Amino acid sequence: MAYETSVPFRAGSEGYASFRIPAVVVSAQETVLAFAEGRRASAADSGAGNPAPVPLPGGRVLLPQVHNAAGATEQRILRGQVSEADGRRVWLQHSDDDGLTWSAPREITAQTKRPGWRWYATTPGHALRLTRGAHAGRVLVPANHTTPPLGADSGAEPRYNSGHCVYSDDDGATWRIGYLDENPDGYVNVNETTAAELPDGRVYFNTRNDAASPGHRADATSSDGGETLDKPFRPQAGLVTPIVEGSVLHLGHPDVLLFSGPADPAHRALMTVRASRDSGLTWRPVHTASGLPAAYSDLVRVDADTVGLLYETGDFSAYSTITFRRIPVEELT
Repeated sequence: MAYETSVPFRAGSEGYASFRIPAVVVSAQETVLAFAEGRRASAADSGAGNPAPVPLPGGRVLLPQVHNAAGATEQRILRGQVSEADGRRVWLQHSDDDGLTWSAPREITAQTKRPGWRWYATTPGHALRLTRGAHAGRVLVPANHTTPPLGADSGAEPRYNSGHCVYSDDDGATWRIGYLDENPDGYVNVNETTAAELPDGRVYFNTRNDAASPGHRADATSSDGGETLDKPFRPQAGLVTPIVEGSVLHLGHPDVLLFSGPADPAHRALMTVRASRDSGLTWRPVHTASGLPAAYSDLVRVDADTVGLLYETGDFSAYSTITFRRIPVEELT
């Protein structure tokens, strides 16, 4: 089958050495909005990061994101070698014209990041606006952070990775920190996290795990809109990936939860969409984009018949392009 594809971001174009960290949403005006980090000098993880867009019903699109000083590398932040002012700080912008123009960034660090946290990142990928139950209308952004070391070591080990979410009940005016998952056991240590709302109103969270549990994935649910977890994150061996970000999307109708991410267990390659009919308990592959290198991705429901997959890929490097592929819903269900 031939799939409709486009390439909104290509490394070496528009004055940027690299584009990374895709995120995609469909606005209230039914416009597909694709986001990425434009990295000027290289593909290194420094400067601005992790756009986490979320559309609101009235037409506004919120854009949480994270900035740090250009010279504050990830390793220096993990080791506690930068000041709070130069470290990871959280900002919010919005657009009221379908992404054509954006407000000036407004800092929300004091509401979303606890003192002492070192690394900090929103999702990556799209954020959520809940539609069911007592917390309908809540904007929810999965996030991750690292905690200071327990002893004299550097704090850069994966066991200090931790997870949380932030949420707003007033369309982004004010923010609170929701659940915390901080357990430096070296087995399940929460990293980049994505979320989807299930039909029963629970929020399903799926996270990258750099530590020792099988499959490099872990998951959890929340029954109170992200304020707490029903149980701590546990290994999800039904999703085997390399160490990498992934994306989840619930289709709503039909009752199918999707996950996108590379399927090669050791390398960032073989971008695959997998599906669950039991709210994330078990999974099966339903669509393979290609056998090429591939890394980060994001999923969006484009319309009743189509799911969009925005993902990093290329012939010889996963970071050559960010490509958008339209996939028929019937193929995924």
